[in-house]
Amino acid sequence: MMTTAIQTLHASIRRHGRDYLELTKPKVVALITFTAMVGMLLATPGMVPWEILLFGSLGIALMAGSAAALNHLADQRADAVMARTCRRPLPSGHLDTGQVLGFALLIGVFGLSLLLAFTNPLTAVLTAASLIGYAVVYTRFLKRATPQNIVIGGAAGAAPPLLGWTAVTGQIDPGALLLFMIIYIWTPPHFWALAIHRRHDYARADIPMLPVTHGVAFTRLQILLYTILLIPISLLPFLTGMSGGIYLASALVLGGRFLYYAARLFVTGNDRLAMPTFGFSIVYLFGLFAALMLDHYVLYLFEKF
Repeated sequence: MMTTAIQTLHASIRRHGRDYLELTKPKVVALITFTAMVGMLLATPGMVPWEILLFGSLGIALMAGSAAALNHLADQRADAVMARTCRRPLPSGHLDTGQVLGFALLIGVFGLSLLLAFTNPLTAVLTAASLIGYAVVYTRFLKRATPQNIVIGGAAGAAPPLLGWTAVTGQIDPGALLLFMIIYIWTPPHFWALAIHRRHDYARADIPMLPVTHGVAFTRLQILLYTILLIPISLLPFLTGMSGGIYLASALVLGGRFLYYAARLFVTGNDRLAMPTFGFSIVYLFGLFAALMLDHYVLYLFEKF
């Protein structure tokens, strides 16, 4: 029976490959995997063992993709009434509930198996908890319960660099928590900018996102305040000796640019600036973690030679 189900799913994946790929939210998973890999690299002064780097990253990516697919499953009714999501595989009818659930379970179990085999139980447990936190706690409950959903549920999305760190060390260290905190504080201004742009969709779907419940002006203020808070938080890797001058310069430039977008959105009241703010927030996070990685290995090579 199980073999037949897997064979059926495999045939479906071959026919609907693009739809299954879309279920995993590949752009989001790519950023998740990158920050997890940076967490791995920062956890050790030298090079990460290749097995952990390769299979640990793959395991985290697969479980993130599984969480994304479960999110599609839980949100299919809301997705059907939102312009941004109505063409997704489930509301469009390209895939059915059984196919999505089977796919999510398959890649989730495979990802968890890789983490157990090549990293350590702590990383596997924390990654599974993040999956449950996003796909169940956030999507099924928090998202529809409070306009602070993204703040409370942001812990699941902030976990990847911590997961990468624990994959190498087998323990939760202050440096890992610092990386977690950066993404946790980054998440609200990142997501609320998108929520401003899509607030009418969220209202139609009866999802209490902040611009729907408290208005756009209040949301713009919150974006600005969180961005201001993010800047000193982002400097902590330098202030604690975790990184050096390359990172400091990058954090100041990127933070200044992010603050410019947030301030402009707040001062002008022009909602058309919401999407550029959202777009730069992604550039900001990628650039910040790339700078952490570059700074780490420049310092490593300098000390070595």
